[in-house]
Amino acid sequence: MEKTQSIRTAIIGAGPRGTSVLERLLANAAALGAGRPGSVRLHVDVIDPYPAGPGHVWQPQQSRLYLMNTQSFYPTLIPQEPSLAPPVAGATFDQWRAVQQRIPLPSLTADERAELAVLASSDFPSRALYGRYLRCTLEELMEKAPDGVSIDFHETNAESVRPAADGSFDVSLATGTMLRADAVVLALGHIPSKLNPEQRELRASAQQLNLQYLPPAVPADVDWSAIPAGEPVLVRGMGLNFFDTMVQLTEGRGGKFVSSGGRLDYEPSGQEPLIIAASRRGTPYRAKAGLEGYYPSSVRLRYLTEAALERFRTAGIRPGFDHDLWPLLHRDTLWAYYTTLVRSQPGAVPDTAAFLAALEEALHPHAHSAAKWEDSVESVLAVHVGPRHRLDLPGLAAPLAGRSFPSRTELDAAVVEYLLDDARRSALGEDDPVKMAIGALHRGRAVLKTAVADGGITDESWVAGLRGWFESFVEGLASGPPALRSEQLAALARAGVVSFVGPDPKFGVDRRNAVFTAASPWVDGPPVTARTMVEALAPGNRVSANDSPVLERLLAEGLVRSKLMMTAEGAPVQSTGLDVVPHPYRPVAANGSVTENLYVLGLQLSSSQWGTAIAAEAQQPGEPAYRSGQRTLRDADEIAQAILGL
Repeated sequence: MEKTQSIRTAIIGAGPRGTSVLERLLANAAALGAGRPGSVRLHVDVIDPYPAGPGHVWQPQQSRLYLMNTQSFYPTLIPQEPSLAPPVAGATFDQWRAVQQRIPLPSLTADERAELAVLASSDFPSRALYGRYLRCTLEELMEKAPDGVSIDFHETNAESVRPAADGSFDVSLATGTMLRADAVVLALGHIPSKLNPEQRELRASAQQLNLQYLPPAVPADVDWSAIPAGEPVLVRGMGLNFFDTMVQLTEGRGGKFVSSGGRLDYEPSGQEPLIIAASRRGTPYRAKAGLEGYYPSSVRLRYLTEAALERFRTAGIRPGFDHDLWPLLHRDTLWAYYTTLVRSQPGAVPDTAAFLAALEEALHPHAHSAAKWEDSVESVLAVHVGPRHRLDLPGLAAPLAGRSFPSRTELDAAVVEYLLDDARRSALGEDDPVKMAIGALHRGRAVLKTAVADGGITDESWVAGLRGWFESFVEGLASGPPALRSEQLAALARAGVVSFVGPDPKFGVDRRNAVFTAASPWVDGPPVTARTMVEALAPGNRVSANDSPVLERLLAEGLVRSKLMMTAEGAPVQSTGLDVVPHPYRPVAANGSVTENLYVLGLQLSSSQWGTAIAAEAQQPGEPAYRSGQRTLRDADEIAQAILGL
């Protein structure tokens, strides 16, 4: 009789990515006929101090005021790729949502049932509900696990991973238990991070002066009740974590948003602090457009396409971001804006046909020899489009740039005007030229993820272009909240609950008066002051600044190392992620060798993958950006196949 092979695997991290590896192990083991004579026997140890499935970030018990940044139709734990081993159980989040609306599980809470009852495919679900989906999917996977597969869950921290003499690994747990594993998967997700020097100084000052400083954190971990009502609180950062802070300190304290006559107003409970919001731009991220799908159906990329990327590969060219890739996406953004403009505002351009023909010629990548293509576009616009209807891309990302304000009252009014204009544009959806320009950037970002992965562009291009300026630029435009959040923030500002500091703020501590301070060089008047300061930021995703025992020991013992990249000047800089080799991703050790049977998935791949997502996109094959959207699940499948020897 043929001998059955026995494999032991440890997955460190039981959030969506770790659970995805587990799902792929079950699927591939089932396809192998696990449990039959001569087939594989698999044991999996899953290690995480938080419950498996949701992990840390997606706990079902967290506040339902925390919304996902994607609509119901978007995320999935279960791959939709027909070429992969078929899942043993589970569905996309949207499919699960639809089933629960018809036949809810007995384990669902009253709050979960109430949210599901009114949740549509295009709505933004709570993070708590997505966490429930992850947990339910994991439970279903456990029920359907193939014969020959056993799984143990350890709700504790892994403290070290060390190679054993026989080529396997010893995984030490905080409980004192030692696990032996033939393969280890690092799916660590969001890990604690050390504070930077400025943050350490602010925290030390707070301790000395009896102030309250809340460092970067997962919002569900923060004790928001510690922030006193009626007092100023300085909030740094106006990205996605800002809106979590905003809603907890307002609606979370009994305030109500009331819609009347097409306008949203806020009725305070009296328990709110005075929120003083600060960020480099002085404004929050732009809100998402109201669309039926993840991408606008009217926007198709014409320049930054798979065919264009293939031409680089065929020619043996390793493209640069600023020189090769951004000019293509820039063209797509201009085309999306101006074609939407002539469609939605017929009077904006007198001779539509002549304008579009001239613009298309000017945008053609090989239409010019002496003149820059941007100059040719400017010449076309000068003839056909008035200044009021021109696209100002830098201005979209920094709406207050070049403006100064005689008082914070005038600044607040300008920010409210920006918020309401942005929400109005979001409501127009595919009929708003600005939102369709952003839609092109959003589509292009997915293509870029594939183009730049695994050394697809030069190190200096990654450091100076992609991460140097483009990442923050595109995130501020295309990674924003639901439009409702912009309307809510405007309502809070009108109600006097929120005010703003202004662009390019400088932060400090007034030790004489024992307060935090913030001031903008573009706003006249004294600095704002507060005895409480909140960093509305996620913990920094930098391997070199991690505060994770298992990752620190792996680095200290040389099993893994940070990725070094070379700048244009030839200087090495430490990038955010681990140094890895594909595929599947295995870490490079301190001595340059590859640590076999140790695999990496997720955020710690940030130096090889740009914009690693929290979840895969539930798109069908053939849809735009499908390759990018399913990347996490394909990575998980590659790891599972390698572990099983496929």
